[in-house]
Amino acid sequence: MKIKWKIRFKNVSFVILLLKMCLVFSQKKVVVIDVGHGGKDSGAIGINNILEKEVVLNIAKEIIGLNKMVLDNAFEIYLTRYKDTLISLSDRSRLAKHLNADVFVSLHCNASIKIARGMDIYLHNTDTTPIKGHKNYSKRLGQSILKVCHEKLGFKKRGIKFANFQVLRETINICPAILIEMGFVTNMDEAYYFLKPQNIKAMALAILIGITNHLNMEL
Repeated sequence: MKIKWKIRFKNVSFVILLLKMCLVFSQKKVVVIDVGHGGKDSGAIGINNILEKEVVLNIAKEIIGLNKMVLDNAFEIYLTRYKDTLISLSDRSRLAKHLNADVFVSLHCNASIKIARGMDIYLHNTDTTPIKGHKNYSKRLGQSILKVCHEKLGFKKRGIKFANFQVLRETINICPAILIEMGFVTNMDEAYYFLKPQNIKAMALAILIGITNHLNMEL
Protein backbone atom coordinates (compact mmCIF):
# COMPACT_ATOMS: atom_id res chain seq x y z
CA MET A 1 0.00 0.00 0.00
CA LYS A 2 1.33 3.42 -0.92
CA ILE A 3 2.39 5.49 2.09
CA LYS A 4 1.11 9.07 2.21
CA TRP A 5 4.23 10.87 3.40
CA LYS A 6 4.14 14.15 5.25
CA ILE A 7 7.09 15.44 3.27
CA ARG A 8 7.38 18.75 5.07
CA PHE A 9 6.15 20.47 8.19
CA LYS A 10 2.77 22.15 7.82
CA ASN A 11 4.21 25.57 8.63
CA VAL A 12 8.00 25.59 8.46
CA SER A 13 8.29 29.26 9.39
CA PHE A 14 6.30 28.71 12.57
CA VAL A 15 8.37 25.64 13.48
CA ILE A 16 11.60 27.59 12.99
CA LEU A 17 10.33 30.49 15.11
CA LEU A 18 9.29 28.09 17.85
CA LEU A 19 12.67 26.38 17.69
CA LYS A 20 14.46 29.72 18.13
CA MET A 21 12.32 30.53 21.14
CA CYS A 22 13.26 27.21 22.72
CA LEU A 23 17.00 27.90 22.57
CA VAL A 24 17.62 29.11 26.09
CA PHE A 25 20.95 27.47 26.84
CA SER A 26 23.46 29.42 28.93
CA GLN A 27 26.29 28.26 26.69
CA LYS A 28 26.58 26.54 23.33
CA LYS A 29 26.01 22.82 23.36
CA VAL A 30 28.39 20.66 21.35
CA VAL A 31 26.67 18.23 18.99
CA VAL A 32 28.61 15.57 17.10
CA ILE A 33 26.84 14.11 14.08
CA ASP A 34 28.46 10.84 13.08
CA VAL A 35 27.98 10.44 9.33
CA GLY A 36 27.90 6.69 8.72
CA HIS A 37 30.06 4.82 6.21
CA GLY A 38 31.90 6.73 3.45
CA GLY A 39 34.60 6.11 0.85
CA LYS A 40 34.84 2.49 -0.19
CA ASP A 41 32.18 1.61 2.38
CA SER A 42 28.92 2.60 0.69
CA GLY A 43 26.72 1.16 3.40
CA ALA A 44 23.35 -0.12 2.23
CA ILE A 45 22.55 0.03 -1.49
CA GLY A 46 18.89 0.53 -2.15
CA ILE A 47 16.36 0.96 -4.91
CA ASN A 48 17.70 2.84 -7.97
CA ASN A 49 21.19 2.32 -6.47
CA ILE A 50 20.59 4.91 -3.78
CA LEU A 51 23.60 4.80 -1.44
CA GLU A 52 23.32 5.03 2.33
CA LYS A 53 26.62 6.92 2.58
CA GLU A 54 25.26 9.70 0.33
CA VAL A 55 21.88 10.00 2.05
CA VAL A 56 23.40 10.38 5.51
CA LEU A 57 25.99 12.91 4.35
CA ASN A 58 23.32 15.03 2.66
CA ILE A 59 21.20 15.05 5.81
CA ALA A 60 24.20 15.87 8.03
CA LYS A 61 25.12 18.83 5.82
CA GLU A 62 21.55 20.11 6.00
CA ILE A 63 21.68 19.92 9.80
CA ILE A 64 24.76 22.16 9.77
CA GLY A 65 23.10 24.51 7.28
CA LEU A 66 19.91 24.82 9.33
CA ASN A 67 21.90 25.45 12.50
CA LYS A 68 23.82 28.23 10.77
CA MET A 69 21.17 29.92 8.63
CA VAL A 70 18.11 29.47 10.83
CA LEU A 71 19.45 29.21 14.38
CA ASP A 72 22.42 31.57 14.06
CA ASN A 73 24.82 28.78 15.05
CA ALA A 74 23.01 28.11 18.32
CA PHE A 75 24.86 24.79 18.54
CA GLU A 76 28.47 23.89 17.85
CA ILE A 77 27.90 21.09 15.38
CA TYR A 78 30.71 18.89 14.10
CA LEU A 79 30.54 16.07 11.57
CA THR A 80 32.76 13.00 11.70
CA ARG A 81 33.16 13.38 7.93
CA TYR A 82 32.39 16.25 5.57
CA LYS A 83 32.93 14.43 2.28
CA ASP A 84 33.02 10.94 0.81
CA THR A 85 35.83 9.56 2.95
CA LEU A 86 36.06 6.53 5.23
CA ILE A 87 36.70 7.40 8.88
CA SER A 88 37.56 4.68 11.39
CA LEU A 89 35.00 3.89 14.06
CA SER A 90 37.51 4.71 16.79
CA ASP A 91 38.22 8.15 15.31
CA ARG A 92 34.51 8.92 15.30
CA SER A 93 34.32 8.31 19.05
CA ARG A 94 37.59 10.12 19.68
CA LEU A 95 36.14 13.26 18.12
CA ALA A 96 33.28 13.23 20.63
CA LYS A 97 35.74 12.78 23.48
CA HIS A 98 38.09 15.51 22.22
CA LEU A 99 35.22 18.00 21.87
CA ASN A 100 33.61 16.99 25.18
CA ALA A 101 30.37 16.57 23.25
CA ASP A 102 26.95 17.01 24.82
CA VAL A 103 25.25 14.78 22.25
CA PHE A 104 26.44 12.11 19.77
CA VAL A 105 24.06 11.12 16.97
CA SER A 106 25.12 8.53 14.37
CA LEU A 107 23.18 8.66 11.10
CA HIS A 108 22.43 5.53 9.07
CA CYS A 109 19.85 4.03 6.74
CA ASN A 110 18.49 0.51 6.98
CA ALA A 111 18.12 -2.34 4.48
CA SER A 112 16.22 -5.60 4.42
CA ILE A 113 15.55 -8.45 2.02
CA LYS A 114 12.01 -8.47 3.41
CA ILE A 115 9.40 -5.73 3.12
CA ALA A 116 10.21 -3.35 5.96
CA ARG A 117 9.86 0.34 6.69
CA GLY A 118 10.26 2.82 9.49
CA MET A 119 12.85 4.24 11.83
CA ASP A 120 14.88 2.52 14.56
CA ILE A 121 16.88 4.16 17.34
CA TYR A 122 19.76 2.17 18.81
CA LEU A 123 21.42 2.56 22.20
CA HIS A 124 24.39 0.58 23.44
CA ASN A 125 23.22 -2.52 25.25
CA THR A 126 24.82 -1.39 28.52
CA ASP A 127 23.47 2.15 28.29
CA THR A 128 21.04 1.99 31.22
CA THR A 129 23.04 3.88 33.84
CA PRO A 130 22.73 7.57 34.76
CA ILE A 131 24.76 9.98 32.61
CA LYS A 132 25.18 13.61 33.67
CA GLY A 133 22.61 13.10 36.39
CA HIS A 134 19.89 11.64 34.19
CA LYS A 135 18.76 8.04 34.05
CA ASN A 136 18.46 6.61 30.54
CA TYR A 137 19.72 9.89 29.10
CA SER A 138 20.47 8.39 25.68
CA LYS A 139 17.05 6.76 25.55
CA ARG A 140 15.40 10.11 26.13
CA LEU A 141 17.39 11.63 23.26
CA GLY A 142 16.33 8.80 20.97
CA GLN A 143 12.69 9.07 21.97
CA SER A 144 12.72 12.81 21.33
CA ILE A 145 14.00 12.43 17.76
CA LEU A 146 11.77 9.44 17.04
CA LYS A 147 8.70 11.37 18.21
CA VAL A 148 9.34 14.32 15.89
CA CYS A 149 10.11 12.13 12.87
CA HIS A 150 6.93 10.15 13.42
CA GLU A 151 4.59 13.06 14.12
CA LYS A 152 5.96 15.54 11.56
CA LEU A 153 7.29 13.31 8.77
CA GLY A 154 5.08 10.26 9.07
CA PHE A 155 7.83 7.70 9.61
CA LYS A 156 6.77 4.51 11.36
CA LYS A 157 8.27 4.15 14.83
CA ARG A 158 10.07 0.81 15.04
CA GLY A 159 11.17 1.69 18.56
CA ILE A 160 14.23 1.91 20.80
CA LYS A 161 16.61 -1.03 20.46
CA PHE A 162 19.95 -2.09 21.91
CA ALA A 163 23.14 -3.23 20.19
CA ASN A 164 26.89 -3.42 20.75
CA PHE A 165 27.84 -0.97 17.99
CA GLN A 166 31.40 0.28 18.46
CA VAL A 167 30.59 3.96 17.99
CA LEU A 168 28.07 3.69 20.82
CA ARG A 169 30.22 1.50 23.05
CA GLU A 170 33.10 3.97 22.88
CA THR A 171 30.93 7.07 23.34
CA ILE A 172 28.41 6.27 26.09
CA ASN A 173 30.86 7.30 28.83
CA ILE A 174 31.34 10.67 27.14
CA CYS A 175 27.80 11.81 26.41
CA PRO A 176 24.35 10.53 25.42
CA ALA A 177 24.86 8.53 22.24
CA ILE A 178 22.39 7.07 19.77
CA LEU A 179 22.44 5.52 16.31
CA ILE A 180 19.50 6.28 14.02
CA GLU A 181 18.39 3.98 11.22
CA MET A 182 16.40 6.64 9.40
CA GLY A 183 14.46 4.37 7.09
CA PHE A 184 14.92 1.54 4.59
CA VAL A 185 16.60 2.35 1.28
CA THR A 186 15.33 -1.05 0.14
CA ASN A 187 11.75 0.13 0.64
CA MET A 188 10.44 1.81 -2.50
CA ASP A 189 8.56 4.60 -0.70
CA GLU A 190 11.38 5.43 1.71
CA ALA A 191 14.06 5.21 -0.98
CA TYR A 192 12.18 7.68 -3.18
CA TYR A 193 11.56 9.87 -0.14
CA PHE A 194 15.31 10.35 0.31
CA LEU A 195 15.80 11.21 -3.36
CA LYS A 196 13.97 14.53 -2.92
CA PRO A 197 16.01 17.50 -1.57
CA GLN A 198 13.03 18.92 0.34
CA ASN A 199 12.72 15.63 2.21
CA ILE A 200 16.41 15.61 3.09
CA LYS A 201 15.91 19.07 4.61
CA ALA A 202 12.76 17.95 6.42
CA MET A 203 14.58 15.00 7.99
CA ALA A 204 17.48 17.25 9.03
CA LEU A 205 15.05 19.72 10.62
CA ALA A 206 13.24 16.92 12.46
CA ILE A 207 16.49 15.60 13.92
CA LEU A 208 17.58 19.11 14.91
CA ILE A 209 14.26 19.74 16.65
CA GLY A 210 14.53 16.39 18.44
CA ILE A 211 18.00 17.26 19.71
CA THR A 212 16.84 20.72 20.82
CA ASN A 213 13.84 19.32 22.68
CA HIS A 214 16.05 16.82 24.44
CA LEU A 215 18.65 19.37 25.52
CA ASN A 216 15.95 21.76 26.75
CA MET A 217 14.74 19.04 29.10
CA GLU A 218 18.07 19.31 30.95
CA LEU A 219 17.26 22.82 32.12
